Amino acid sequence: MPIVVNLDVMLARRKMRSRELAERIGITEQNVSLLKSGKVRGVRFDTLARICAVLGCQPGDILEYVPGEEPPAEE
Repeated sequence: MPIVVNLDVMLARRKMRSRELAERIGITEQNVSLLKSGKVRGVRFDTLARICAVLGCQPGDILEYVPGEEPPAEE
C-alpha cells in the first residue's frame, strides 16, 4: 500500500505509550496497535484529528505517501 503509517514514530518522539494514546483518544489499545502496524484499510477523520490533538502534530506527520508501492491497477 502506498500509504505508510508513522504513528509509532510519533509516539516515540512524544515518549508516549500506545495505551496512553488509546485512553486519551477513546479507542482500544488493539486499534492503536493495528493503526501502528498499518494493518487498517482506513481511519476516520475524527480519530485522526484526536490523535493529532493529543500528539500535537499534523496528519502528514502520521501518514506518508510512498510512490511506487501501489498495487497493480484492476482492469
